[in-house]
Amino acid sequence: MLFKAKVLERIGRGEVTLAFRRWAKPTVRAGGTLLTAAGVLAIDSIEKVDPDAIPAGDVQAAGYASREDLARDLRPDGELYRIAFHVAGKDPRENLRENDTLDGGDIAALTEALAGLDRTGAWTNAALSMIAERDGRTAAEMAERLGIEKLALKRKIRQLKALGLTESLAVGYRLSPRGHAFVTAAVRNRESFRA
Repeated sequence: MLFKAKVLERIGRGEVTLAFRRWAKPTVRAGGTLLTAAGVLAIDSIEKVDPDAIPAGDVQAAGYASREDLARDLRPDGELYRIAFHVAGKDPRENLRENDTLDGGDIAALTEALAGLDRTGAWTNAALSMIAERDGRTAAEMAERLGIEKLALKRKIRQLKALGLTESLAVGYRLSPRGHAFVTAAVRNRESFRA
């Protein structure tokens, strides 16, 4: 379940506590959690709803001014679900990204994790190298150089983010302090980080 950046800001401030999605089947479940840039969202409830019976208060709690605005953002197909949530805490990846003190075990674990991500084709070293070259490197730029479709590359970069190596900017990506420490250590250990 994805949210637009402006909605995530409002979720972080506690202004948005509901979402509406059309799905063939739900992608989240009550009692589960969802990692977002606003923090960890705890899914309180999920229920099918009639699109014509959404109360005005729910429309506003989802961040919309009117039912029409909400309807414009929904996919045309699938059952309509009302998802209630709250911010349960900070994104644990934030602390991980800031940890730039890596020991040999950390380096080995990250190297192994990257090798796992490269199982279907090597891309991690090249992507980290390109991001290290310049803050704000976009997925479109990297996708062209790597020969990977842009949306597929964005999904892959989220895997680097989950390891605490990258951060999303308003436009593009940068290495986190942990990412810089890892790239520096890998170069020192003569790992290849050429795009």
